[in-house]
Amino acid sequence: MARRLLIAGNWKMNKTVAEGTALAKELKDKVGQVTDVDILVCPPLTTVPAVVAELDGSTVCVGAQNVHWEESGAYTGEVSAAMLKDTGVTHVIIGHSERRQYFGETDDTVNKRMKAALAGGLTPIVCFGETLEQREADETEAVVKAQIAAGLADISADQMAATILAYEPVWAIGTGRTATPEQAQDVHELVRSLLRARFGDIASNVRILYGGSMKPGNAAELLGKPDIDGGLIGGASLKADDFAGIVLCDG
Repeated sequence: MARRLLIAGNWKMNKTVAEGTALAKELKDKVGQVTDVDILVCPPLTTVPAVVAELDGSTVCVGAQNVHWEESGAYTGEVSAAMLKDTGVTHVIIGHSERRQYFGETDDTVNKRMKAALAGGLTPIVCFGETLEQREADETEAVVKAQIAAGLADISADQMAATILAYEPVWAIGTGRTATPEQAQDVHELVRSLLRARFGDIASNVRILYGGSMKPGNAAELLGKPDIDGGLIGGASLKADDFAGIVLCDG
């Protein structure tokens, strides 16, 4: 069974409720009835309920940008899987490079958040990827192997089957630089081989997204690679025409 493409928009810390609702309406009009590609948007938490309501009746799903590993407690500023589920989201991004860079996210906390998301009935999108310094030092393979091993520690085959991965070359996020399709494919192929060695045939069904400055102009070539199963889109997800252009590209 072929893996369905997933185009996921990460709005990051952008869009008020009114702005997010307006963007969701545009997306609903442009791609809200697309059925051959899975579509997801991940607004900031304050905007989620309004976006969920606006996209009701469309094929566009809504996700969150983070989740805590505990069910409740004294964790100021955090949100649990149950709280997210209650808003109507279906997915959650975990371990984004910006969370690692600015907020102390580690492979261990990624692993704990991932398990909490799965236990709470959410689909985790688990991010990994190397920095520019690591790539230039020829450490990409070692970094990715370490992140995958630690981030997926003690994950069962069934849990892996319910998880999405996202390769984020940190040097290509928000910089305008993009990994070549060949560079991206090499890492995606590596990760699938790691999954196959550990989980067997399930690896063939796990979707691995590319998350590094994908745009309408380069999406088709990236998505045409055999192990690239969609995109985790940042800047281009904030404009309906750009995001729709990726969704509708012939990848």
